[in-house]
This record gives sequence, structure tokens and C-alpha cells, in this order.
Amino acid sequence: MARRPRLNMAGFHHIVNRGAAKHKVYRCNEDKEKFLEIICKSCSIYKVNVHDYCLMDNHYHLLIETTTDNLSLFMRQINSNYAIYFNKKYKRTGHLWQGRYKSWYIVKEEYLYQLFRYIEHNPIKARMSQNVGEYPFTLLATLLNSNQEVIKCAEHSKLKKEYHYEGIQELLEKPLSKQEQQELELEQKKKIVQTEHEFKQSKEISLEKHFENTNTISQRNSAIMEALEDGYGQAEIARYLNVSSALVSYVFRSFKL
Repeated sequence: MARRPRLNMAGFHHIVNRGAAKHKVYRCNEDKEKFLEIICKSCSIYKVNVHDYCLMDNHYHLLIETTTDNLSLFMRQINSNYAIYFNKKYKRTGHLWQGRYKSWYIVKEEYLYQLFRYIEHNPIKARMSQNVGEYPFTLLATLLNSNQEVIKCAEHSKLKKEYHYEGIQELLEKPLSKQEQQELELEQKKKIVQTEHEFKQSKEISLEKHFENTNTISQRNSAIMEALEDGYGQAEIARYLNVSSALVSYVFRSFKL
């Protein structure tokens, strides 16, 4: 299967990388602190802002904003420098990371806020903490701890600027619902195209074309999935087919099983 094209352009990116064979890439808090130090040095060089992060034992999440088309250079510096540190410290050889990092370009602001919640709830899902903001290696934890200094590269974080606003902390405490999780997964699959003035999600084929040869329920359901991945919303597809949004959601869940 062909690789998903790398989106290197300036803007918001959600980054995930894991240890090879899911092995630990941080064996102690000192390792995580070193990783954050490397991130901040790289941010200074490549003019990148960190908006949120979560460092788990065998993987990390970053929500960053690049100001130029240099995502690949930025990520190469982080991953290679940390691998050098880790291999030297623990006297090991070989690849530290499982492969190339995963990245998703963020277009919609509501998707950004879902990502804040998704990232901050990672330690709870992994049973490493019970409440949002308890696990020390997330940005929210440092914001809530008056004795802990926010890393320099997150000084302009959208989360940092807004976490005192009314309703933000309550929003962050809510885990993503199943529907929101589905929406997040769909956003990650949608294609991004560049127009004259902006980047936006593409819709390569009309709904008429998607559903022109759907004579069975199975064919219709496959076409629903293709339309979702092409950038159409569940409600939009439901209106076109004259079915409920719940049915479209059910089809999506069924394909994910």
C-alpha cells in the first residue's frame, strides 16, 4: 500500500511516534526532560511553536505549529538527536523509533480542541493517571502546577493562552465520545489540497459519482466509507441518501471493527 503523502507546509500538525517494537523510548523522567529540552532547541532553530504534548513511556504526541515548510527537518532533528542521546546513555545500538513518524495537518479549529482533549487523556487511557492534568509530562500538568515552569517552546501555546478561560478546563476533563473519536479518525484520513489562498480538505468525487453504482447495501456501505474518506461529513451523506446520520455512523463503526 502506498504511503500517505507527507504534508510539510506551515500550520498546525499532530505528530505521533513510537519506539521500535513498542519498546520504551523513555526509561525515566530524566529521559523525558531531555526530550523536551531537545524539542525546545529544535523549535528555536526552526521557528516552531508547541501547543500541547504528552510523553508516554513508549511513544509521544506533539501538537505543533510550524511557521515555514520545514516539518520534516524539524522532526528529523528531534528524533535523531534524542536517539543519539538514548543509545549513548544506555549503551545500545540500532533503531530507536519504529519508523517514520505519523503526522496529520489540522485545518479546522474544532479539530484542534478535540486534539487537546485526546492528547491530555492519553495517560488516563493508559491507566497512568486518574485525572486530566495529573500526569506530569503533558502541557496541561505544567499549567496546573504553579511550581513547574512551562517549557519555553510552549510559551505561545493556544492551550496556555486559553486554559484560564471559562469552560476550557471543564472541556478538557471530558474524554472524547465515540462519535467525536470517529470524527477525529475521519479528519486524519481526509485529503488536504492547496487553493490559491488556503489549505482545505478536498472532495475529489461528487456524491452522485460515489453512489452511482451502488445496487446493494454492501456496495452502498462501501461507498459511504469512500465518501467519508473523501471529505464529506456524515450529515451531508445522510441527507443525500435520505437516511439517518445514525445509520452512516453505524456503517463507519462497522468498517472499523
